[in-house]
Amino acid sequence: MGGINSQNGSADWIACLTYKSTATATPSASDLDFLVAKARARNNRLGVTGMLLFENGCFLQTLEGPPTALESLWSSIQRDGRHNHIEVLSEHIVTARLFSDWDLLLDGRMDDLPRKPHPAAIAPPAMAEHIDRLVELSLNGDDLGLNTLVAGFADDGWTSDAILSLLIEPAARAMGDAWLDDLCSEIDLTIGLSMLQLAGHAVRYIPSPQTIRNSHYRVLLATAPGEAHMLGTTLLADQFLDAGWQVDMAFPTSEEALTNQVNAQHPDALDIGLSEALPRQHALASLRTTIEHSRLVAAEHPTVISVGGRLFADAVATAQSVGADHARKGVAGTSIRLAELVQQNRKR
Repeated sequence: MGGINSQNGSADWIACLTYKSTATATPSASDLDFLVAKARARNNRLGVTGMLLFENGCFLQTLEGPPTALESLWSSIQRDGRHNHIEVLSEHIVTARLFSDWDLLLDGRMDDLPRKPHPAAIAPPAMAEHIDRLVELSLNGDDLGLNTLVAGFADDGWTSDAILSLLIEPAARAMGDAWLDDLCSEIDLTIGLSMLQLAGHAVRYIPSPQTIRNSHYRVLLATAPGEAHMLGTTLLADQFLDAGWQVDMAFPTSEEALTNQVNAQHPDALDIGLSEALPRQHALASLRTTIEHSRLVAAEHPTVISVGGRLFADAVATAQSVGADHARKGVAGTSIRLAELVQQNRKR
């Protein structure tokens, strides 16, 4: 955390660190409860807040607090024998905490732990209120109120990735749940997703390093054939454009239309998106076939294939289950990951 500590020691600085790691042994629900209880006591003493996710044998944790305290905590975390393969995903200074109400928020997704149906239910109280407000404004078609709210988060120091990952994408899934529970109509859902899409366009990304911006990679961003919801696909376009990629988009009505575009454009990467709001489990078989056929037409120009949508965000499906190279849990960071995979492709 040298980059964070190199800032001056002002009490106003809030350091934020996100990392992922692999558990050396699968913890039980009681093991996680014990881990979190100790962490909460320690974090409270240090003035640190954050979020911990455990899923499929992996930890993802965000911690925020005074730089000196976080530096000491990070040193301890790196020595903890309960996990390995530790990888820092982001490390920066922020002006406001995202988890100010929580010593440590735990979201554990295990077979022996109950799943919580609504994203807002697992968020800190303040975050849940923000998500509920986004849903209300979106379903009412209040673009002015929605854009004002999102702009306020940016003014408060929220990064674009945080706004997308912690607010816009959970709001989309919450609206999907509302439709499944007959609390809104399909028209309401479509309008709401369109409103989120417009708000997401206002969230700009920090450009990637110059080496990536000069790479001239080309990506085709497409919805799955026949998919009506395009929120994730359109938000990805902003990210890839700001990262210096050549971006083409497709909203195909058939598999043939998509494979024809792949054949004509020879993209370095192809992202195929299902709905961000609704589970589309019935679409997995056809998505697998679409990916197989896309690889056949791109055989002379190997293409990295990524997939996304609620099914993959909820970890119901994996990249391997549909024959893709990557399954995005959300929009954030996708351009960086696909750049890495394209580089590996070119080396081979």
